[in-house]
Amino acid sequence: MNTYLKLIAKVLRVIVPGILVLLLSSGLRAQFLLVDCSGTNPSAYPSINAALPSAGPGAFILVTGACNENVSLQGQNALNLGAFYGQTAAVNGGITINNSQNIFLYGLNVTNPSGDGIGVNSSRSVTLDTCTSNGNPGVGLNVGGGSDVTVSAMGAFDNNARGGINISSNSLVAILAWTGLVDISGNAGPGVWASQASFATLGRTTIANNTFGPGSNSGYGIDLRGGARAQVGTVFGPNLISGNQSGGAWLQENSETSFWFGGYRNIIQDNGPVGVLAGFGSQVTFFNSVQVSGHSSAGVDVYANSQAYFAGANIVEGNGSGGDARNAGIRIDGNSEAFLRGGQVSGNSGPGVLALVNSSADFSGVSFSGNASIIACDTSSTMVSDLAHPNSTLPAGVSCRTPHGLGGRQIIKAQPTVPDWSAHKTLHDRYAKRAVKH
Repeated sequence: MNTYLKLIAKVLRVIVPGILVLLLSSGLRAQFLLVDCSGTNPSAYPSINAALPSAGPGAFILVTGACNENVSLQGQNALNLGAFYGQTAAVNGGITINNSQNIFLYGLNVTNPSGDGIGVNSSRSVTLDTCTSNGNPGVGLNVGGGSDVTVSAMGAFDNNARGGINISSNSLVAILAWTGLVDISGNAGPGVWASQASFATLGRTTIANNTFGPGSNSGYGIDLRGGARAQVGTVFGPNLISGNQSGGAWLQENSETSFWFGGYRNIIQDNGPVGVLAGFGSQVTFFNSVQVSGHSSAGVDVYANSQAYFAGANIVEGNGSGGDARNAGIRIDGNSEAFLRGGQVSGNSGPGVLALVNSSADFSGVSFSGNASIIACDTSSTMVSDLAHPNSTLPAGVSCRTPHGLGGRQIIKAQPTVPDWSAHKTLHDRYAKRAVKH
């Protein structure tokens, strides 16, 4: 909960002031520059780069046609660049945004033949509204240098050769998909990769069918490293993490993720060997209505001094295949812990919970059914549960010692508060009103 509030506070602190500046600047007499990359309108600029020197703060650069150019926004302030509202424009080249603020891109379909699609560095309050960055030989969206980017309304970062979205160096990418889907799929590399950075979505995000990429690019849906943070909520609709070759999500190096309920399910299914993998001091929270199913080894794998917390109506089902002794619904290994309060663990080919090497499970109110057993532990691991007490006869399917009769740890976790995203909706509506083709 504290991590969630800190992340949202950071979002509001760095994004909202910039949005307000952009809205106020647009309240003055707006400057409109027309770009026709097809060359059919002699009164328009022939390219985006040709129009940029004439664009002042608050300007609208409205684009038609397919623009064959690399666009560099350097030191820009309060610039609106995009297609007419309800339309799209192609940019056959990269878009880079450096040392800029209050940048609004709309309806641009970016494909760079020689690098990343969209790159953002050392920039504040950048909004990508109804934009795509697909089929690039680099990354679809690469954000660094302490930047903050909002993917607004809908979008796609698909079929890129080195991953969908990369976030680094204290940067933030937030997805607010209130009008449609944001799709991050089919990339050779992780769907979302973050190191010392933050990622958040409020729903309607699909991260699917990402595969191993060149070099060390993993095939996870979400790959978090170096203390990265992710918040995966479902306010606008369900999130789907599916079909990713390596696994659904991988947390390492003190990273943290919360999958939380905003009205719809988070669905993590049919991803390689594991649904969610948390290791090397990382933490993962499943807060109500998360479904983890259909993985060949374990639904959730927690190892190397890491923790998992399941609160409420989560489902871990149908994980594990074949005769591997390490198959389980939830696997806890290497001085790690799992806390479960409520939920369902069912139909897994191994035990519902498997605890190994000085690990522990603390659970109550959980429904176990159809697993090879309820819980299995090696001789170094323990459980505290509502199933058994010290010196009692263990119920069927329980193979784990209980060291004390003091009960489980008291844990209270409140539903996160949905952040105020109205400023982004206002920004979208303002563009819709002004960027109209007459």
